[in-house]
Amino acid sequence: MKAVWSRRTIAWPVGGVMTLTLVLAACTPPAPQPSPTSQPPSQSPSTSSQPPSQSPSAGSTAAPSPSATGDADETAPPHAGDKVISSTVTHDWSVPGPTTPLHTNHQNPVPIAPPPAAPLPTLYAIGAGQHPADTPPYDQLSFRFNAGFPSYDIEAVPELKNDASGLPIPMPGTGSILKVTFRGAQAHTADGKASTVTSAPPTAIGYTALTRYAPAGDFEGVLSYGIGVGRPMNPAPKTKVRVYEVEKIEQGQHLYVVAIQLDASAWK
Repeated sequence: MKAVWSRRTIAWPVGGVMTLTLVLAACTPPAPQPSPTSQPPSQSPSTSSQPPSQSPSAGSTAAPSPSATGDADETAPPHAGDKVISSTVTHDWSVPGPTTPLHTNHQNPVPIAPPPAAPLPTLYAIGAGQHPADTPPYDQLSFRFNAGFPSYDIEAVPELKNDASGLPIPMPGTGSILKVTFRGAQAHTADGKASTVTSAPPTAIGYTALTRYAPAGDFEGVLSYGIGVGRPMNPAPKTKVRVYEVEKIEQGQHLYVVAIQLDASAWK
């Protein structure tokens, strides 16, 4: 299993700012928001590990072509002081399989912050957007965390199941399903009484590559979501995935963004 190490730094050159602006801030927003807020399939498992303090390597940041407007949770005018701290590609375009997941490891102290804050990175918001003008065109689902990056795996699954009950979770209108599992993360407050997610798009997103998503679990530091990929086709295309990590100050929040990008070429 190949390991790739990359660390964040609080100093980022001007080029890094331009990269993020094109990667995460250049999305077409999805449907109206609810009021609360190339590798072949036979590739070996792709693994990266991201301890918190090393600068990204010079070749770790891609530069996609310009697209449209902002992610769903970035549509408000920017605040003074908003900035990109780091932007890193943790997995370039590849096909995650049931036995070849994309894996990234982060080492965070537990607790990551003193009480009354949650002991683990908490999910603050979910965003979705389209990049039809990029090469390749792609759809994006981004998970924005407070306090730090969790570890995560992205794998293809034949069916999405609830982590606790094992019961199937419906994912209608999808050609295939990816499951992203965040480890050392949660989406509830420290007392377990409320969700920490302040904004999210409707679960039936309806893009070409990104059709929908669904929560699958939030228990004992394991947080998971299913991602519906593409409308049904015969045969189902092998969809490539790219993963960006972005540390940024946005709307006054210090956020750690895991952006999962799905190649939309098969559905153009």
